[in-house]
Amino acid sequence: MSQAITSGPVPPVHRTLAGHARHARWPYARLDVPGLRAAGHRPRPVRQFVLKTHSRCNLACTYCYVYEMADRSWRTRPATMAPATALRAAERIAEHAAAHQLPRVDLVLHGGEPLLAPPADLAAPVEAVRAAVARHTPRTRVTAAVQTNGTLLTAGRIAALAAAGIRVGVSLDGGLPAHNRRRVDHTGRPGFHAAARGLRLLARHPDSYAGVLCVVDIAQDPVETYESLLAFAPPSIGLLLPLANWSTPPPGRTGHGTPYGDWLLAVFERWWHDGARRTRIRIFEEVIALLLGLPAATETLGLAPVTTAVVETDGSIEQADSLKSAYEGAAATGMTLDHHSFDDLLDHPGFAARQLGRDALAADCRTCELVEVCGGGHYPHRYRAGDGFRQPSVYCADLQAVIRHVAHALHRATTSGRAAS
Repeated sequence: MSQAITSGPVPPVHRTLAGHARHARWPYARLDVPGLRAAGHRPRPVRQFVLKTHSRCNLACTYCYVYEMADRSWRTRPATMAPATALRAAERIAEHAAAHQLPRVDLVLHGGEPLLAPPADLAAPVEAVRAAVARHTPRTRVTAAVQTNGTLLTAGRIAALAAAGIRVGVSLDGGLPAHNRRRVDHTGRPGFHAAARGLRLLARHPDSYAGVLCVVDIAQDPVETYESLLAFAPPSIGLLLPLANWSTPPPGRTGHGTPYGDWLLAVFERWWHDGARRTRIRIFEEVIALLLGLPAATETLGLAPVTTAVVETDGSIEQADSLKSAYEGAAATGMTLDHHSFDDLLDHPGFAARQLGRDALAADCRTCELVEVCGGGHYPHRYRAGDGFRQPSVYCADLQAVIRHVAHALHRATTSGRAAS
């Protein structure tokens, strides 16, 4: 509802974040959430809950958005989530699920490195949420996954996680040691061999294997990177653009070309023309779904409202922690489990902005023919210091190149299929 986006004074509910948000003019200084609600814009409930069960990590990846970018809030938080905090989170999640009659809630155990905790401690928050949801709204299903760097995976840990119904996703920069030079421990030793060992163990348990996340590195050969990851038999691969923005440009970009789009399209061509579909690649499947007018479950593309909340180890309720790449406090809301519900989060201006779809975008994005697919790109990629998040993605040209190329490939495939029939 664009009529509720104003240039008036900062509403009182925003002032607790004034210190953090002074660098980000929009949405904090110009988004009138009460006006949105009065105009009929209804929020979407939270459906995915990221629990930061461990806020420290055994690796020191040089590009990590938690430890190496703008935000340093991890320094003041406890290393682990206390049992009482996990129980409080479980009750808040259950009450939210009941209030909105959610058919399913998704839990993601995150860090830091969550596997620094013993398996029993890792499973405890999941069991607490399942028990609380069963009391409040028995028809709601609870799924759970853990995102790990893979170095601490053992056969015993995988078995314990499987017994608790927790699937495992692994972050890796490629399937060769040369791809992972930035993933080192605190003494500078490479983490790849331990991660590869863990992934080989995980591949023996396909029911527990959620997939691999890989940050795009344009200094590495794209096809080699893709094919090396296939050696670990991932059911899906998430190719992530680096968390950059207009004030902190993407690494390696020079001039006005589309190096990230070119990298992705080299992988697309190899994946698209393979004789057999050996894995899913999320970004390409999401683009295809959106081109076909189908819903795509993604925060990085399309116009669907964001429905993810983060609970930090100290019980703080935050927005997606990828925002920490923008500036200190960008993910903060000033809310805690003790004093706020997840319904309160829905009216936070930063969260509400990510549920506005087209109305949240820059003028150029709103009129772009690709907006239904691109959706303005990933929200953190839009940031510019002093202006906030109402710019096109810093990867705009790359995304356009990818979407247009995939659209042409899809068109050729469908028209050739009709001709053959």
